[in-house]
Amino acid sequence: MTLLISELKIEQLISIEEHIDELSELLMQVVDYGASIGFLPPLSFSDAKIYWKNVLNPEVILFVAKINHQIAGTVQLHLCTKQNGSHRAEIAKLMTHPIYRRNGIGRLLMNKAEEEAKKVGRSLLVLDTREGDPSNLLYSSIGYIQAGKIPYYAKSANGELHSTVFYYKVISD
Repeated sequence: MTLLISELKIEQLISIEEHIDELSELLMQVVDYGASIGFLPPLSFSDAKIYWKNVLNPEVILFVAKINHQIAGTVQLHLCTKQNGSHRAEIAKLMTHPIYRRNGIGRLLMNKAEEEAKKVGRSLLVLDTREGDPSNLLYSSIGYIQAGKIPYYAKSANGELHSTVFYYKVISD
């Protein structure tokens, strides 16, 4: 599916309630398609809903990508609250609905998260992803630097253990 960027809108959610069913469906879809984001398939709707009910707090900024008012992707910016970490944040749960992949949504969500990180005074972003996933190419292409790998970090649905790759990016004004 080819997407016109003009059809896409990225916005910050400050409340989950009116979007919880749609967010839960998105989470279930990306997990079913093999995303390594902390869940194993099949993810139940009730478990997905429980996850989303607990996402937002003062340290988490949630962005969604919408196409025709429907959520097509998300990304979270987790602000470090430790005294020695007030300059950093973690990128988490970058998701694009499988039918909208390869249209630049992930890249636009990452750009929005980076813009917001700068606005709130963060200069270092970190993230991790399963080795070999397409997300590795995205992160490298937008300036994230591989910091290292941990073997046997995440388990897949078939029980196989996978390495995770940690990335960082120094951002400035």
